[in-house]
Amino acid sequence: MKRQNFFIYSLLLMGFFIVLATSCKKDDGNNNGNISGTFTDSRDGNVYQTVTIDNQVWMAENLRYLPSVVEPGTGSATTSYYYIFGYNGTSTSAAKATANYTTYGVLYNWTAACSSCPTGWHLPSDTEWTQLTNYLGGESVAGGKQKETGTSHWRSPNSGATNKSGFTALPGGNRGLDGMFGFIGYHGVWWSATENNANGAWFRSMMYDISSVFRDYNVKELGFSVRCVKD
Repeated sequence: MKRQNFFIYSLLLMGFFIVLATSCKKDDGNNNGNISGTFTDSRDGNVYQTVTIDNQVWMAENLRYLPSVVEPGTGSATTSYYYIFGYNGTSTSAAKATANYTTYGVLYNWTAACSSCPTGWHLPSDTEWTQLTNYLGGESVAGGKQKETGTSHWRSPNSGATNKSGFTALPGGNRGLDGMFGFIGYHGVWWSATENNANGAWFRSMMYDISSVFRDYNVKELGFSVRCVKD
């Protein structure tokens, strides 16, 4: 009888430690920068690295879909417009030949951003961005875990950048309301699919001198980068 009780006690104790180990497990969002796959956009042949973070599959590069291009002085909150940082023409072939297109992708107004992800992918909602941020430890540190390391693209000091998630965020700058490009190297800004009001939508941004992710909203006419997430 004593032997039987001891055996039952041992099983219960083992089960307790298994549950304890499981409940205490916490993922710090460290993918060691590993890319989980690739995706080829059939519309233009662009190939994107992809990465799985938590249960989301993200493109690990800014979207480069460019059906047309306008000069930065041309803006609208309702008509889809596409921009390449530093390019002031309307030729898609010339725009695609620029280094900024290859490295940083396209800047989209919100209307264009909402319809530019390929089939099977979509512009992430504000909630999906928040899920990513929370998984990576919250707004104060998630930027560092998403930013590409080093200062070949980000300006020094590129604070907190480890790219532990493999997201590889780049500082593609933006197209402003003044019809000018600005802040390449200093910040990256990415649209969400969620409106704040009729005139504005939520976005996420990261800066060169801080490890945080910023959540805010602004008018739809601005030109920001796009990351697509898998359906």
